Amino acid sequence: MNMKKRIVSVLLCCVLTAAVTGGCGSDKKAEAAENPAGEDGLATEDVTLKVWESSGVAQEFIEQAGAAFTEEHPNITIEYENVELGDANGQIALDGPAGVGADCFAIPNNVIGNLVAGGHITEITDAETLKANIPQSGIDAVTYDGKCYGYPFSADTYALFYNKDLIEEAPKTWEDVEKFCASYNGSGKYGMIFNVASGYYSVMFNGLNGNKLFGPDGTDATDTYMNNKDAVEGMKYFQSFRKYLDVPAADISDDSVCLAAFTEGKAAMYVTGAWNISNCEDAGLNFGVTTLPALPGENHPCPSFSNARTMVVSAYTEHPAEAEAFAKFLVTPEMQKLRYEITGEVPAGDIEVDSEYVNGLIEQLQYAYPAPSIPEAQDWYETMDSACANIWDGAEVQKELDAVNDRIAVKK
Repeated sequence: MNMKKRIVSVLLCCVLTAAVTGGCGSDKKAEAAENPAGEDGLATEDVTLKVWESSGVAQEFIEQAGAAFTEEHPNITIEYENVELGDANGQIALDGPAGVGADCFAIPNNVIGNLVAGGHITEITDAETLKANIPQSGIDAVTYDGKCYGYPFSADTYALFYNKDLIEEAPKTWEDVEKFCASYNGSGKYGMIFNVASGYYSVMFNGLNGNKLFGPDGTDATDTYMNNKDAVEGMKYFQSFRKYLDVPAADISDDSVCLAAFTEGKAAMYVTGAWNISNCEDAGLNFGVTTLPALPGENHPCPSFSNARTMVVSAYTEHPAEAEAFAKFLVTPEMQKLRYEITGEVPAGDIEVDSEYVNGLIEQLQYAYPAPSIPEAQDWYETMDSACANIWDGAEVQKELDAVNDRIAVKK
């Protein structure tokens, strides 16, 4: 199945050229001063918005997007501040009430529930712009309790990376993976490698027959759905794969270990995501990216988690309209194209990309589902990581999954 792509014609150079053109901005600023009402509903006085994002290419994107936004709104300045994606959830709880937090900030969508419960972010006011630029899967990712919080501007999932010099064609099923491993393994080399002690990746297996964490909508806190018949059967298959990757969980529970094995040619296949494309390119690998193999008894790629990198508006900002205006600016086709060109990551919007690797991840997104964002989901990962490691090392599957459910599920 091919994802339907909408080809977007982007005159990005015009936007960025305008951002550095001399008198244009000052002329618009003068016009704004003469129009105190603000026809677009935004402030006409000078406003500085603090935006939290990670460093590296994420910072480069925010700074360039900020320059383009200021060209359209000369009285609004975007001030980047480094707070890493995984830290913003905790940081806003401290800095927001103290009055030193961001006006808007980037998060993974799966912490939205925690942020809403803590009163740290606000519901968006322009659902139409969201719908016009983002497919339903992205909208679902930022929806909590029937309301949308934030604008997703890139998507993440994982897929099958394979070394074309070691395996000519990627296997379509896990049975095919087994056959390849049986003939390839030996002398410290493995046909397949992945972080076996990770609940994030275990969805490949416990998603048998469409089973999903916290139920079909990811919102049933009373049951993880990770100890039912389908989850148990899938995790038993996961455990059986140990014979083709006979390494204790503690020795392959670090993604960097798996990456090193793949880039050094010690593993022919590796389950990972866009964050490792550049690492594989830098290693000079002749590799491809495609959908995950189908589980036994199924005829479609096995599921994966998807995450949406999302710009949310702080509940503590003194400039909510302006902060939201910048957040939704990031989902426009022009900014989606810019981010892809800077980061090489999967766009959240439906735009055409020219990378074989990214298109492989886009294909896998058809079989992915958003990582649940209810508060209970945050505790599930660490608990499930431990269970995965124990199961890989031989523990009883049902007992381990029951223990996870008992610890995480909210008692009825």
